[in-house]
Amino acid sequence: MFKMKNKKKKALAMMQRKLLTNVHTTSIISEQFRTIRTNLKFALPNLSCKTILVTSSIPGEGKTTNAANIAIVFAQEGKKVLVVDADMRRPAIHYTFELHNISGLSSVLIQNDTLSEAIQETFIEGLFVLTSGPIPPNPVELLASEMMDTLIEKMIDFYDVIIFDTPPVNSVTDAQILANKTDGALLIVNTGVVEKSSVVKAKNSLLVAQAKILGVVMNNYALPKEQYKNQYYHTRK
Repeated sequence: MFKMKNKKKKALAMMQRKLLTNVHTTSIISEQFRTIRTNLKFALPNLSCKTILVTSSIPGEGKTTNAANIAIVFAQEGKKVLVVDADMRRPAIHYTFELHNISGLSSVLIQNDTLSEAIQETFIEGLFVLTSGPIPPNPVELLASEMMDTLIEKMIDFYDVIIFDTPPVNSVTDAQILANKTDGALLIVNTGVVEKSSVVKAKNSLLVAQAKILGVVMNNYALPKEQYKNQYYHTRK
């Protein structure tokens, strides 16, 4: 019993670390995510629904955590937001939001479930999730299918912002395929993990797919001390 309680506490602590924009709304990191939100709104003006792909060059750069927090800050300003776990190889969104993954994107694409049946509510008002569903043998074919196009059209009718979390662009072609179907792509770069050559390769792969690159998010980037102090003062004001 005691071990179970400890596990639950650790799981909650891990979730809180990942979803900082929900737990620590006045922190510097939360403010940075709100800046990303503002920049995305300027990059994609006059769209009733914004479809945004989030990817990285290689695994371990924090794309899922960034996708989740970007979704949260949009929901915090009253938008109806859907996060789609389009990483049908190593899905993680259901862990981030503590949801089941019995059904999801894969089961909807093969018509085992309807979209409305597969979408789950989260503990954050206005934020919904379509998990990856069971891992299929053919994720590329599913993402490239006409059914995926139809699915995106249906989503657009019901949501203000749709965030797609995809596999790293240098690992497989999934992100390239989906990038061509969305309004724009965000590339997450972990400054302490990835080489410059990998970032350049990822950018070029997205451009080949005719993706609109909305920007690069520098993860684990150390702010200069003076800038850190100024932002701290601003949040405490």
